[in-house]
Amino acid sequence: MWLDRVKKAYGDNLEITWRFFSLDQVNGKEGPDWRVWDQPEGTQGKSFLALRAGEAARRQGPELFDRFHLALLTARHGGGARIALDQAAPLVDVAERVGLDVGKFKQDLQERRLVGEIARGHSDGVEKHGVFGTPTFVFENGSGIFLKTYIPPEEDSVPFFEHFLALAVNRTFFGELKRPQPPWPKGALK
Repeated sequence: MWLDRVKKAYGDNLEITWRFFSLDQVNGKEGPDWRVWDQPEGTQGKSFLALRAGEAARRQGPELFDRFHLALLTARHGGGARIALDQAAPLVDVAERVGLDVGKFKQDLQERRLVGEIARGHSDGVEKHGVFGTPTFVFENGSGIFLKTYIPPEEDSVPFFEHFLALAVNRTFFGELKRPQPPWPKGALK
């Protein structure tokens, strides 16, 4: 994905810390007291199991988490068949492909404490940073911004990111920047 290409170009000069945010929670129609993470297994929406899988992968170290996360994003958004995020088997397949200890991954995936980590991550994002969707970037200076984008061409990934940073971090007076639809944006998809 484009941000992985940016990370490779920047190396140790760019730190990315992925946090959990449940779109099933924020888009739920059940009322203000409903919490996706309090629901019984199998009724937690379309992507909650993938959030659990991410936390299970994170327990095996940052490098393996990064590999799992990238492979999962690619399997979901990289073109071709979209991986199901609410079924364990495809998530286990991704874990195996990137070299995770699959036995530990499966065991951790069942651990209820993962749910608490996801709930805390989601709540922190909403309460501390006003997160309402993904991806939302929060920078060291506390500035945050939601970014809806198509994947830029490989050669434009770093320049795109640098323009985004200049706008998002240093120009906090921007409230919203949005293109008219349809089409969105004209000429972005080839």
